[in-house]
Amino acid sequence: MSDAINQFFIDYGVIGMFFCAYIAGSFIPFSSEAVMIALLLTTGINPWATLISASVGNVLGSMTNYYIGSCGNLEKVAKLFRIRPVRLRNVKEWTAKYGGWMGFLTFLPIIGTLISLSLGLLRCNVLTVFLTTTIGKFIRYFLIVLALGVL
Repeated sequence: MSDAINQFFIDYGVIGMFFCAYIAGSFIPFSSEAVMIALLLTTGINPWATLISASVGNVLGSMTNYYIGSCGNLEKVAKLFRIRPVRLRNVKEWTAKYGGWMGFLTFLPIIGTLISLSLGLLRCNVLTVFLTTTIGKFIRYFLIVLALGVL
């Protein structure tokens, strides 16, 4: 099933990459890296367009998490996403300590979603969150493109 889903995103090029990265950046578990690697290695697609598309989509996914977090409270968010309340509370405490700068770490699998939700719950400065999230996610995708040697 996941191969078919990945192929669907690959078939749509940079637009598919955008939507794949958006989904992966949101609370839905998905690997945008696999689609990016397949796109870059099998289609000859422009690496810069792919990099920008993936970064923008992934940032918007994280900002969706931020928005969801800002609309709720800890218990509702934990129940909605089936996250153990103690885990979300721990991430919230860690996020409270560092504030919007935690956006740099939203690229991390699983915990990145918790961080972006916590940033919203804490109503951290949205501009700081947006900028740090953008930088962190761009660096991650840039390193993938660089490692593939397609630049």
